[in-house]
Amino acid sequence: MNYGFVINNDTCIGCHACSTACKSENSVPLGVQRTWVKSVESGVYPNVRRSFQVTRCNHCANPPCVRICPVTAMYQRHDGIVEFDPDVCIGCKACMQACPYDAIYVDPDTNSIAKCHYCAHRVEVGLEPACVVVCPEHAIMAGDLDDPDTEISRAVAANKVTVRRPEQGTAPKLFYIGGADVALHPTAAGRGQATFAWSDVIAPHGGDGHAGEPPKRPTSGRKSTSGTPIRTPGAQGLPAAGPIMIGDGRMAEQMVQVTWNAQHRVAWHWPVPAYLVTKAIATGIIMILGLGWILRGFPFAEAAFLAGGLLSIVATIATTALLVYDLEHPLRFLRILLRPQMKSWLVRGAFLLVAFSTVTGMWWVIEVAARLNLVPMIVAASVRAPAFWIGVPLAVGAAVYTAFLFGQAEGRDLWQNGLLPFHLVVQAVMAGAGALLLLHWAWPIESFVVAVVRPVFITAVALDLLLLAGELLMPHASDSAARAAHEITHGRFRRRFWFAAIGLGHVIPLLLIWGTDPWSPALAGLAAVWNLYHYEYCFVMAPQEVPNS
Repeated sequence: MNYGFVINNDTCIGCHACSTACKSENSVPLGVQRTWVKSVESGVYPNVRRSFQVTRCNHCANPPCVRICPVTAMYQRHDGIVEFDPDVCIGCKACMQACPYDAIYVDPDTNSIAKCHYCAHRVEVGLEPACVVVCPEHAIMAGDLDDPDTEISRAVAANKVTVRRPEQGTAPKLFYIGGADVALHPTAAGRGQATFAWSDVIAPHGGDGHAGEPPKRPTSGRKSTSGTPIRTPGAQGLPAAGPIMIGDGRMAEQMVQVTWNAQHRVAWHWPVPAYLVTKAIATGIIMILGLGWILRGFPFAEAAFLAGGLLSIVATIATTALLVYDLEHPLRFLRILLRPQMKSWLVRGAFLLVAFSTVTGMWWVIEVAARLNLVPMIVAASVRAPAFWIGVPLAVGAAVYTAFLFGQAEGRDLWQNGLLPFHLVVQAVMAGAGALLLLHWAWPIESFVVAVVRPVFITAVALDLLLLAGELLMPHASDSAARAAHEITHGRFRRRFWFAAIGLGHVIPLLLIWGTDPWSPALAGLAAVWNLYHYEYCFVMAPQEVPNS
């Protein structure tokens, strides 16, 4: 058995009966959708065409949402249906980032993930999904793709069918007959539409469907005799420059206009960028101190190692707290460790963090206990070498694993970056060195340690700047990645990126670090660490701006 769908766009009339039937059959709450009909108008008046597209989970043969789920709440049945278990879900929302089709949502009633599950409860008793039964034009077909005698298999064989985003390698099993390119490709109509044909675009969290910002009211583009732009009056929230332009020239001038679609929440917000920063601080400090001691860059320095170790432990605790805080079901957090799905880098990262914090914490406790005469000093000295030889690789692993987690998030093309693992190591070294420089101002540490940390900091900041240029300014392999990068460098995140992340986070630290007074290195470290958050915010949020449906 290999269940799939065929949607015949040549016969679909856009009546939304399938959406209504899906909501009724599965008790889908208001504000979220398992099935919705996207409407797109293309052409130039009077030669205009409207295309409908029924949109839902594709029940992929190679589902990325299943691989990334840390607790098997999302799983694939033997018959090919991609199913979910809301009672197991911890609400990490990773599956939402992995889905290239915007098909997964957080149920506002249960705080667990949900999506189309092929009406599995009906299929198991020999019935068709509700959307198939209710469609007045029989534009939706469902059945076993492996059986050549089924209607769906004959339809796929007899017609030219298309799928959405085949380049993702998910092998989707939702096929479209007569699929219009302007509807299949989510970026065909551009981004940031402030209005649809029958409604304003207001996201559930109060924004324009993507970033949580209210829609802006642009001018109409026409000018008065004095040369000032004219604001055409309209309904509240309706921009003056809408789909119909009143003035000279043609009407409805855009070539592609989405007239109806479903809005989707941004899955990850500020806790994820913040966790990237705290994790970089925690792992970077141990990399610098551990490698510095192993490579004999400096001897064991009590103030630097004890204060730096404590700061690393605090940053690790903050990392864990941010991860738990971001869950929809924070009390289920331990399921990552108790019922892990080991293909998920969320699970692998959790084990790396646990191992890193255990080794670092035990080493630091023994060092402090030796200073308090609770254990012999020789015990601390003997533990030091194995702790660093094990702790430094674990620090690198804990810093890098997020790159592979982002790599599993196949719905966000900008994150599919081969430079990202190396970049996260550089960011960790930069954040760790910056934290040690700042620590030197609050808790003076040995000068011979600071003498090594300074050039390490300069190198890391310069290298990070070079990597940023490579990741964002070089051509990108997909339109989605290019649009996300454009949002960072030229779109709504440009001020945060250029002023905070680049100016205050790189240029200013490189100037301050050369100061001879005790304030300059500390301010350089603070600027680099604080503004690393601003870059991570841009990097996490911008790809979520690019629509997948």
